[in-house]
Amino acid sequence: MLYLHLEASRHDDRQWAAELEPLARAFAERLKAHLAKLTYPIRVGTHFNTAFALILSSEWAEMFDKELAATIRSWANQKFSADRDCQAWEPGGDEFLSPALIEALCMARTMAPDDFAKWFENFLPRLTQGEPAALFTPATVSDRSDGKIAHLDGLNFSRAWCWKAIAPLLEPHAAERADAAARRHFDAALPHVAGDYAGEHWLASFALLAALA
Repeated sequence: MLYLHLEASRHDDRQWAAELEPLARAFAERLKAHLAKLTYPIRVGTHFNTAFALILSSEWAEMFDKELAATIRSWANQKFSADRDCQAWEPGGDEFLSPALIEALCMARTMAPDDFAKWFENFLPRLTQGEPAALFTPATVSDRSDGKIAHLDGLNFSRAWCWKAIAPLLEPHAAERADAAARRHFDAALPHVAGDYAGEHWLASFALLAALA
């Protein structure tokens, strides 16, 4: 019975994939067109962040649309490769993404590992000293019933995701710093996945990103 159930599930998955593929292809074409005219990356710590969109899109594109994958890699390199000595003026009061770390993760996903390590060393040159301190300090959430302030629990999860994913690409001392920051941010947010609808209706997805990175 379990075998039959799994086979039925696979059939359903394939059917859904076939039904949704035209929509996915339409999104892909629109993203290519959008990147062609997007002169500047959007660096905010909310839904509109360009680097975040490229990370999510590249996972699909690498499997199903090599042209889009190449476009994403080229665009990210053109817009972010010259960034140096990031000051990380964050967090903002309603951010659920770290503009600095989500850019770094985007570059990790679109560059060769050795090239990324060199870029990241220039992007955060004082990482081994724990600077900028804001990137190593979990955000304080004063009111989890406030839909905007509750975003900051998501920021802690997304920082944990980024630090954890980036760490294996760094030299050992920097990797230790990154791993420690990932654990600190994850532990700060995990107790608050449930408790108030303002956070619990979405925080679990960010917790999974961090846990499975």
